[in-house]
Amino acid sequence: MPLQKGQSAPDFILYDTDKKSVTLKDILGKKAVLAFFPGAFTSGCTKEMCTFRDQLGEFNKLGGRVYGICVDGPAANKAFAEQNNLNFPVLSDFSRETSKKYGGVHEDFWGITGYDVAKRSVFVIDETGKVIYSWVTDNPGDQPPFDEIQNAMKS
Repeated sequence: MPLQKGQSAPDFILYDTDKKSVTLKDILGKKAVLAFFPGAFTSGCTKEMCTFRDQLGEFNKLGGRVYGICVDGPAANKAFAEQNNLNFPVLSDFSRETSKKYGGVHEDFWGITGYDVAKRSVFVIDETGKVIYSWVTDNPGDQPPFDEIQNAMKS
């Protein structure tokens, strides 16, 4: 079951595009948007991450940070971030553990046995690590409701 509003965000250790570890404790102190996406270089994920890129100034004004999270490795995420001029960290959940704890995974994605990817999902975490917004879709083609995410940041 996906993480719900009011729950404590589970801790994690993920790796950024420079292979440096990032934990939940590292991001506490400010509100954070954790945006899980199925895979780099796909049209829906590119659209989503570019929308976060274009709206980052608004999220920063609201006192928050954005983190993209997907199951691809740090090298693929780095190439994806560079190609799309992403101005926020993209973290690798290559073990799929964090995706499973937060929004869940699509198992055997694209009909490929053993290829599990994160469900497109967005969580806003407050300064103390509590979930103040949760959105998860079973349709990998859906885009998150960006206005709702910004409203959650204002609360």
